Amino acid sequence: MRVAKFIASTFVAALSCYSNVAALCQNSRFRCSYSKWGILHRGSLRMTSLGSEDSSPKSFFNRMNQAVRFCVASSVALSTFIGSSNLPVLADSRLNAPSSAGTRVNSDAESLLRYGLPISNKEIREIQNSVEAAKVDLKTRRIIFAKQDIANVKALLSRYESKLLNAVPAANLVAAKESLENLKSDVVPLLAAIEAESAAGSGSLQERKGLDDAFEAQKLLSQELSRFEELMVPPTFTRTIPDEFKSLPALQRRAEVEMTFKKPDGSQYDVDGRLYDSVTVKMVIDGYNAPLTGGNFVDLISKGFYNGMTIQRSDGFVIQTGDSNPSGAVHGYVPKDSKTERIIPLEISVKDDAELLYGVTTEDDMRGYAATVLPFQSYGALGMARSEFEANSASSQFFWLLFESDLTPAGKNMLDGRYSCFGYTVDGADLLKDVKEGDVIVSAKVTKGLENLSTGGTI
Repeated sequence: MRVAKFIASTFVAALSCYSNVAALCQNSRFRCSYSKWGILHRGSLRMTSLGSEDSSPKSFFNRMNQAVRFCVASSVALSTFIGSSNLPVLADSRLNAPSSAGTRVNSDAESLLRYGLPISNKEIREIQNSVEAAKVDLKTRRIIFAKQDIANVKALLSRYESKLLNAVPAANLVAAKESLENLKSDVVPLLAAIEAESAAGSGSLQERKGLDDAFEAQKLLSQELSRFEELMVPPTFTRTIPDEFKSLPALQRRAEVEMTFKKPDGSQYDVDGRLYDSVTVKMVIDGYNAPLTGGNFVDLISKGFYNGMTIQRSDGFVIQTGDSNPSGAVHGYVPKDSKTERIIPLEISVKDDAELLYGVTTEDDMRGYAATVLPFQSYGALGMARSEFEANSASSQFFWLLFESDLTPAGKNMLDGRYSCFGYTVDGADLLKDVKEGDVIVSAKVTKGLENLSTGGTI
């Protein structure tokens, strides 16, 4: 028992070390320096340390990482030495539970979108936990646990069928029944693929095929789960838009967007050794939690605003574009017959708040500790750029966050509650690795959900 407590305390110390990074960055010795347009609006973040010779962010975080990894490695080594199999095992569902801890966070974009739905149903969340745990177990080759997860999903779908359907609005009931049957059917090929992987010889082609089939089957199951969960949202659900912003485009539900990039010189993208002539990413824009930010973005996409535009920043932290005239005086979208940029407010969805927070950061609202419904904790998370000192200053510039938990720990970074997150990259996120400054957006289009956009009378 004493040894177990020592391991736990060592691990907590490691996590505490991570958490202190953000706090250290905000005290009197460390400050962030910005350009005119702020951290993510035609500017770049750099860390400056008063009285420090080496103040680069990478150097600072690398030193912190070394200390953390030493603590974690020490606890792991000690637990292995005494026989870690005798220690209690954390529930697999914790791997996908939203968290504000540094390294163990939910970085799955589709999972974050499911948690972002305005529903509260413990039965569907229990099923979701097992579906997502299976994905983690397949990635880590814990095949036996993945099989147990999916067997649990199968049992829960039968056990909770009536409760799940009773939680669906009457208008969506027919579609929900169909979706529930699809979920039950999708479990069958997933279990079969896991069985095939288990029966195949280690390192064989059959084992590889079984694992590939299991990943594909799990993906289909997850997609159907997302569909069912969204059917649990009442069709009448809408967000209250403040009167002063009602002339702006608004997205009431969700939409999907595709963007394709190419190199200006015709060269190929090299992503982990694989070559691509072009890169296409798929994004889900969330109007449940960012109706104005998402509406503005979908509206600009539908107008072709980003077609032909270049990537204007790619520094390993974010990829950013949307500046209509980088060398001019106007850097946003100017509607037809207007001489000024269309400006949208800062829009934050705070957990457990009935309505959205507009025009103020959570920190300025005296709630810097508050968790957001759409956290910046997934590779390819979408955020709206704005001026540093003016909350309501965003227009058309946006960014993809190249999330790395060591440098931007969820709940402890400088983005949550300060910048509007309005969606996630759900397909092709890894391909963003080789998207560089100067690359061209050859195509940007709304592929689903355009009917959920109301233009508010704007042009």
